[in-house]
Amino acid sequence: MLYNFLTSYTMRRIGSAIITMMSASVIIFAFIHLIPGDPIYVMLGDGATPDQVKDMQIRLGLDKPVYIQYLLWLYQVLQGDLGTSLFFQIPVLSVIADGAETSLLLASITMVWVLLIGIPIGMLAATRQGTLTDQAASGLAMFFASVPTFWVGLYLILFFAAWLGWLPSSGYPSIFGDGGLANLRYLLLPSLALAAPNAALILRLTRASMLDVSRQDYVRTARAKGIRPWQVTVKHIFRNALLAVVAAFGFTLAALISEAVVTETVFALPGVGRLVVQSILRRDYPVIQGVILVTVILYLGINLLVDLINRYLDPRVELE
Repeated sequence: MLYNFLTSYTMRRIGSAIITMMSASVIIFAFIHLIPGDPIYVMLGDGATPDQVKDMQIRLGLDKPVYIQYLLWLYQVLQGDLGTSLFFQIPVLSVIADGAETSLLLASITMVWVLLIGIPIGMLAATRQGTLTDQAASGLAMFFASVPTFWVGLYLILFFAAWLGWLPSSGYPSIFGDGGLANLRYLLLPSLALAAPNAALILRLTRASMLDVSRQDYVRTARAKGIRPWQVTVKHIFRNALLAVVAAFGFTLAALISEAVVTETVFALPGVGRLVVQSILRRDYPVIQGVILVTVILYLGINLLVDLINRYLDPRVELE
């Protein structure tokens, strides 16, 4: 019975994600074609003749109605082909793959910082409610949640790279090249800049959730039975407060995706976020569409995973 219910819940969530993805594909395609400028003139230059422009439009399929272009693009996407970059003249998937290593490692290290900073300090603030420790943690969380990511990044560069010289300020050589895993030091400062506002969110959410759970009757009952305070905190309060924290990871990912564009530009990282900015300037429609579509798929996939984890942790969770 439980297996059938979980399967039903999973299928409904997958169905919802597919509908969302299809709707997103229409919005992405329509939005990209509203961007001012013509990629043909970017490729051929302002001195291109009308015949050259027409021939290029026919070759790229840009002479067809927009809805036909969308259907052809969608058909290619369903076959795993995101098209060919107008600027690089190679498959879009290859262009994205070139920056994927940087972006994935940056996101992974950032999430480690978020977990190591946000959850422990949030737990400490909750268990020390009203004390100087709680006020200091809450104040710092409010500060880092308010300041822009690029501001944090610039000050990290100034302090750790320019003044102390401990870490590099920009660039990222692949870990698969010379230097190996030591090259991860190039991602420490940008990951800290990205982690600052997101760790602040998790910190405040952990604190608020634990304080809310600590007021429940079963927690008071556990304390009345003489259970050790740390056991009450870990097994009864934190475990139930974890549901809200896990749910917030979907929003944290969305923040990472949007903020990575700025962070990769500030630190001159060869990631997907910086690729989007460059592709917009080049009017490279296929790359822009491909990056945004892959981002949407990743976002929906992780949110689906978060929903299923929440459903596992709390069987009362229902599909909204």
